[in-house]
Amino acid sequence: MSEPPDYITPAVRAIIGAEAPPIEAPHAVEASEVRRFHQALMDASPRFWDPEAAARYGGPVAPIGFPVHAMRRMEDAPDPLDALQAGDHDGVDRRLRPGLPEVQVPLQRLVNGGYAYELFRYAHPGERIRLRSRYVDIYQRNGRTGPMIFVVIEDTYETVRGEPLLRSTNTIILR
Repeated sequence: MSEPPDYITPAVRAIIGAEAPPIEAPHAVEASEVRRFHQALMDASPRFWDPEAAARYGGPVAPIGFPVHAMRRMEDAPDPLDALQAGDHDGVDRRLRPGLPEVQVPLQRLVNGGYAYELFRYAHPGERIRLRSRYVDIYQRNGRTGPMIFVVIEDTYETVRGEPLLRSTNTIILR
């Protein structure tokens, strides 16, 4: 049995540490979004809606994971479902994060390898959220089904004033 090819080329190594330009959420955190989000989580804590109960936070807050879901496509962006009209599109967007360079490997299957979160503080209705993404690491492991490329991306969510809300580390596996 021959050794699998090494897909971590100098070009792939060169993008480790690459950062995307910051992206601002299309609108500020809205109380109605917070309500839908905490109801979907089935968390009826009054800190999300009652100013008195949320006084220790400076007023009502969004659930801690809310910033991740505040980053939606802009109103004028094309609908990703339109791409399904092309016969060869499988519904997976292989651009791992907007603004980050493409990981140039010939492996097409994409698997979510998991997330880790570091939580700093709650977002408040009215605040605007910004996302910064960067490649932390890209490495290869060879399994019994062949080579796998692990792409580790760090996403930092902050207010537009630069106050950290949460940091997410996502591992994406290309096979």
